[in-house]
Amino acid sequence: MGNMDLLAIAPEITLLLGAVAVLMVAVGSDIGSRAWAWIAGLSLLLAWLFSVWQWRWVDSEGPQLSFGLDVPQIDRLPMIVTDHFSAFAGVAIFLVAGIALAGGWKLVDGLGRRGAEFVALALLAVAGMHLMTNSANLILLFMALETASIALYVIAGFTRKERNSDEAAMKYFLLGSFASAIFIYGVALMFAATGSTSLYGTGGIEAFFGSVVLIEDGVLMAAMALLIVGLGFKVSAAPFHQWAPDVYQGAAGGAVALMAAGVKIAGFAALARILVGALNVQFEAWAPALAMIAALSVIVGTGFAIAQDDLKRMLAYSGVAHAGFIMTALVNGEGGVPAMWFYVVTYAVELVGVFTIIAVIGGYRTGAFKIESLAGLSERSPSLALAMSVLMLALAGIPLTAGFASKFVVFAAAIEAGYTWLVVVGLVTAVGGLYFYLRTIAVMYFKSPVPADVPGAARGRILVGTASGIVIWVAVAATVFLGIDPWALLELARHALPL
Repeated sequence: MGNMDLLAIAPEITLLLGAVAVLMVAVGSDIGSRAWAWIAGLSLLLAWLFSVWQWRWVDSEGPQLSFGLDVPQIDRLPMIVTDHFSAFAGVAIFLVAGIALAGGWKLVDGLGRRGAEFVALALLAVAGMHLMTNSANLILLFMALETASIALYVIAGFTRKERNSDEAAMKYFLLGSFASAIFIYGVALMFAATGSTSLYGTGGIEAFFGSVVLIEDGVLMAAMALLIVGLGFKVSAAPFHQWAPDVYQGAAGGAVALMAAGVKIAGFAALARILVGALNVQFEAWAPALAMIAALSVIVGTGFAIAQDDLKRMLAYSGVAHAGFIMTALVNGEGGVPAMWFYVVTYAVELVGVFTIIAVIGGYRTGAFKIESLAGLSERSPSLALAMSVLMLALAGIPLTAGFASKFVVFAAAIEAGYTWLVVVGLVTAVGGLYFYLRTIAVMYFKSPVPADVPGAARGRILVGTASGIVIWVAVAATVFLGIDPWALLELARHALPL
């Protein structure tokens, strides 16, 4: 193991040290949450800078394979890959995690000393998310997935104030464990089919398909199916989405943004790393399966979202639809990866903004948040109503927002790959999705304030903290800017292809 190996996992090391430092400070002093905020913020900033540096490193040195199991031939069975793909993922994940934590920091303040545990778990979850994107071995990817998942299971039920929060965390844990078992079974079958769990290197899966060997097609197809199902759960694609509505509703307002946005980025990055990076030669086998899952996701997500009267559950089901839209890009293989990146990053930023607003209005509580509780928001807080309207229009895909640009690029990628029928399904469901997004805006501007006993309702003027306000308006500004000028991010995304 050399210095370059350590630099390849510098972001993960930074976040691990940050988590340890937060716990040590909490145990050894009474400084309080201000110190935890500085440590968490500095850890995420350093991890982000390491990812930027890794991008420049790849520019000059090319992609790197690290932690090879065979020292004389270090690229034979590598564990870590550093390329533009992993660097871009790090920049996105650490940025989204930073603004998500900042937007929900009042939740940490209200937890007392337990807030340090929450912050440490969040940092460990983020480290696991990034490790999912730069893993060059399926076993390591599984360990990274579990690192992120176990931390998020605890975060989902962390407040322990309401019964539905505990139920949501337990449901998340049970279904997540089942999905993890499916994923690791897929890893075992992939080993049986190819003789390796490494994605790259001279003894890896990618090299296996370049050699003249007998391929057990049935085992390989089953392996790919199980890997897709395991990661499909993490990104809440249908029909693997059952956990999302309960977890979104039951988790504390300041925690949902991290769970919803960060996991989407990491999950789709891992999916693209496996399918496009190592199994691209099997494109004709897995692309139709992704197309069917994408179509099912947009239909199921939109249909159930229309029926919801709780805003968190509505966003959970709309997240299922958005997972379908993102997956639509990947049916183009490598050509769809830039569109996937653009969509998942802009969607994550929009989602953080929306859930920060929900947390502010709902007082960072767990439980239900009825859409009716937004009634009269334009009178109580015109700025929050405006911000929520812009973000809802973006999620709906209205022109001059990042949501429109992201849908345009994923549909273009699908048409290029010959999946016109999938684009038609996406367009129809996108039009249907206008109902629940515009309904939310209408409630804010055209309904009188509701009684205080409506879940999530707040009376009088709403006070927005400095950190939350900054996060909300950064999300709004990014949404508008990327809707008007998406080319800079798209250009970066075009270089962020898996090795």
